[in-house]
Amino acid sequence: MGTGPGRFLASRAGLPKPPRLRRYEAGQDLLTGPARVLGLSGASWTAEVTGWLRAAGVEVVLGNDGDERLGAVVVDATGLRRVAELEELRAGLAPEFRRTTGRVVVLSAVPAELPDVEARAVQQGLEGFVRSLAKEARGGTTVNLLRVADGARTSVRSAVEFFCSARSAFVDGQPLVVGAGVPVPPRDRRVAVVTGAAQGIGAATVEVLARSGHHVVCVDVAASGDKLAAVANRVQGSTLHLDVTAEDAPRTLATHLADRFDGADVVVHNAGITRDRSFVNLDEAAWGSVLAVNLAAPIRLTTGLLDHPGALAPGARFVCLSSMNGLAGARGQTNYATSKAGLVGLVQALAGPLAQRGLAINAVAPGFVETPMTAAMPPVPRELGRRISSLQQGGLPVDVAETIGWLAQPDAAGIDGQVLRVCGQNLLGA
Repeated sequence: MGTGPGRFLASRAGLPKPPRLRRYEAGQDLLTGPARVLGLSGASWTAEVTGWLRAAGVEVVLGNDGDERLGAVVVDATGLRRVAELEELRAGLAPEFRRTTGRVVVLSAVPAELPDVEARAVQQGLEGFVRSLAKEARGGTTVNLLRVADGARTSVRSAVEFFCSARSAFVDGQPLVVGAGVPVPPRDRRVAVVTGAAQGIGAATVEVLARSGHHVVCVDVAASGDKLAAVANRVQGSTLHLDVTAEDAPRTLATHLADRFDGADVVVHNAGITRDRSFVNLDEAAWGSVLAVNLAAPIRLTTGLLDHPGALAPGARFVCLSSMNGLAGARGQTNYATSKAGLVGLVQALAGPLAQRGLAINAVAPGFVETPMTAAMPPVPRELGRRISSLQQGGLPVDVAETIGWLAQPDAAGIDGQVLRVCGQNLLGA
């Protein structure tokens, strides 16, 4: 629990103590113990996954003898085509799941790519399996599903390593499609731009992107100048004071990136506001301001960058900050939920056209995250928000930032048009 009132309420209610999540630290091992790779009927990735894990310094055990705790289990279920073959999943994974204290990653085929009715049904069934197993996991163990499309290669390795690592601590019970992607040309210096960078998720994202070698252009309004400068100085980045809703904001940002940096490799649309109140009590200002910042601005900025020569580097990637409340809805947030669901629409609309230009766009949908915004909530709703996930706690800004940082990497090029929830497997609307 992040606060004294939260701990007190949890204690009085008799709620179990949330597990302590293992998050990324410099120099840490990929896993806390050995890994087991299970190849089921028709598996096509077992040998490669084993090789990748060993290359990352992980011991891969071949059998289930002994009582040693496992750091991860990777199940290659891409070849399952018949209902009867699902028994292999139960029989193979059950004994390993009992001794896993880290990560379970299931690889599947993309159901829509299979011509056989039963095969599609079996592969789609793996999503229900993963979501349910994630709710049974204990001790901070997470379970996720990677749907591997035809032609996927480099991005599969990147995805397996991310979902096995501590960087995915708050990603749980989620499916993700991994496609072939377009290789990203190398650059001597990669440049990222993050809006709303002065605090919270934005500031954490700046640090993660800088850690992976990006020069980060930190964008926020002039009123946040001191905070913004502090964030940029910590990572030797640069600042740009910009109201993303201003009429000239697209041109200002595009010109800045083209003239000073030869274009951005990563654009993170993070700036956002809330004006919470019941729908009937929303006035035009509260409604319009949220939609202007959270939805209209990313649309206009993206269009401006795409239209301005040199504003984007080859292979550039966009990441939009959606929200679980945009996917599931939330009382008193019709304006906010509309804007965040709209960002999902933006991703879906642009994924195809951008792919034709060698670009990519994805969204990250955080659940309850411990930020200044959630700290201002009344104690009871705040504690409920923390508890409505399989991991029984709120996430941290760095959890969202780590996911953004992974999606921003060149080796994640096969992740495109996706919405990845960072919510600890939110139990409502997920």
